Amino acid sequence: MTAHESEAASAAPAATAVIAVYSDDAAVRREICLALGTRVSLDGPELTVVEFATAPALMKALDKGVNGRRIDVALLDGEATPAGGLGIARQIKDEIFRAPVTAVIVGRVQDGWLAAWSRADAVLTHPIDPRAVASAVEGLLVQRSTSAISTIN
Repeated sequence: MTAHESEAASAAPAATAVIAVYSDDAAVRREICLALGTRVSLDGPELTVVEFATAPALMKALDKGVNGRRIDVALLDGEATPAGGLGIARQIKDEIFRAPVTAVIVGRVQDGWLAAWSRADAVLTHPIDPRAVASAVEGLLVQRSTSAISTIN
């Protein structure tokens, strides 16, 4: 195996993906976790979902990892308080080296402009739609693996 092939193989989609779910509301976290299940597609990776109720705990995990693994996707509740998911999404993009892809969950479709400001990679709305969550995460995982490969080349 050449060095290039070795690098490409290490950037291939992992057998598992670590998903961070952030909300101060346990019911919202539960809804998102139920929407995700163990896989978002038949050929997708198995999901390891880690819940966060506070921004400091989330930021620490994004910086240090979870059980030795980097977080692949961060799902952030834009309605969370005191630290909302929109501000956290922007902070992640500004402060985390090789930041995970992010999706924010906003209260209204009209809040999409705030999601654009946050530099989130995807936007979902409350109430939680399980199909929309699964579809968004599937797309984000593809985006994550594609960007990992392009940084090697």
